[in-house]
Amino acid sequence: MYKAVLFDLDGTLTESGEGITKSVQYALEKLGKPAPSLEELRVFVGPPLMEQFMKFADLDEETARQAVVYYRERYTTTGIFENRVYPGIEKMLRTLKEKGYILAVASSKPEKFVLQILEHFNLRGYFKEIVGSEMDGSRTSKAEVVEEALRRLKLSGQREQVLMVGDKEHDILGARACGIECLAVDYGYGTREELEKAKPLKIVSSAWDIADFFV
Repeated sequence: MYKAVLFDLDGTLTESGEGITKSVQYALEKLGKPAPSLEELRVFVGPPLMEQFMKFADLDEETARQAVVYYRERYTTTGIFENRVYPGIEKMLRTLKEKGYILAVASSKPEKFVLQILEHFNLRGYFKEIVGSEMDGSRTSKAEVVEEALRRLKLSGQREQVLMVGDKEHDILGARACGIECLAVDYGYGTREELEKAKPLKIVSSAWDIADFFV
């Protein structure tokens, strides 16, 4: 029996790809790198940003850190609002909260931005805790974020009662590293193949399916 649910943000609660990919494109252009199509840059939605810059554009750590600075130049003013809530999300959150579940957000996005986005879409009130990464680049891995969420919720000793909900393999593997299961959604930014390979507890296709799983 689950007591608490941790939600990823990008690709799970909100469709944030436009703002993220356009801000990555902006950063790469500032670095003088070829700017791939926005479709190719969808791989930046979900994983830790600096790590993805290093992997995708073959950047060293110092250059990747600068890429993050450029990314935030655009993201903090424009990209953060190129975003929308997926259909049915607010109703699903309201249903789970009314059923007595403890809800929290566990995202690799900087916590400052996570709060800003949830407040912008009037979703902040559904969550007991909101956990993200630090602006200095620490606590970016999903496992670190999940661990911090468990600590704040005082559920570190009740992991079997906590479930993660996310759209990428990072969510599934990060949750598993912390000893909790993950419900995967296939409407976000992870491919079906990626999700199946990571072996989540179950794969669902909508906010309504999430609600049905719990109630």
